Amino acid sequence: MTDQQAATLDNTDQNLSQLAEQFLNGSQKEQLSLIPQLINVGEKGWEVLMNFLQASDFNSIDQVRGQVYGALYRLKNPTVEAFLNNHFVQGIIPLNSERNIDYSNLNQLLLEQEFQEADTLTRHLMCELAGEGAVQRKWVYFTEVEQFPARDLQTINGLWWLHSGGKFGFSVQRKLWLSVGQDFNKLWPKIGWKKDNNWTQYPNQFTWDLSAPVGHLPLLNQLRGVRVTASLFSHAAWKENNLK
Repeated sequence: MTDQQAATLDNTDQNLSQLAEQFLNGSQKEQLSLIPQLINVGEKGWEVLMNFLQASDFNSIDQVRGQVYGALYRLKNPTVEAFLNNHFVQGIIPLNSERNIDYSNLNQLLLEQEFQEADTLTRHLMCELAGEGAVQRKWVYFTEVEQFPARDLQTINGLWWLHSGGKFGFSVQRKLWLSVGQDFNKLWPKIGWKKDNNWTQYPNQFTWDLSAPVGHLPLLNQLRGVRVTASLFSHAAWKENNLK
């Protein structure tokens, strides 16, 4: 190795060390901005992110953890995949359910950012929560929503929120609804469900990626009125939920 090559390696290691220190000690905003840089560094950058994940609290629904996990997952690198499978076999947050519902497929779709498929599955899961009658009719009554276990709603919402960088989820929609004085007519255009007094047409007029408006997903059918959505937004789950 020449002196110039050795100096280049030293500079690279020094830059990585500084980057790692900034990431580990930075604010959430700084950490989120540094994740792509650490990914682009290569294996040593990935190692910093893997060590961060391993040392973090599994029960914490945190945007930095979610974005680190998603970035590592989408590398599709065998070494990184082995690490994730060993330490996070069920994903980045507990997939809790009081009705013994399996949320692993929803987790997988959202990790892959397959938002349209995840939206369809979310509707199926909500019918499953409501019971056999809802599964057969393929939609839920507002009275059934009122009986949903808080833990299950928090799991569904947590997955949407975490894997969208905080852009999607029922809690996001609810926060926007509260910000417009619980006025659904003001909420619909804000989240892209209505434009010029015309409902957005499913599926082609909806946006199935992260360029969508905040709160755009998951979808709730408003053609039968707002009672289901009102029940969902008024559910006790959000009183216990730690998402912002």
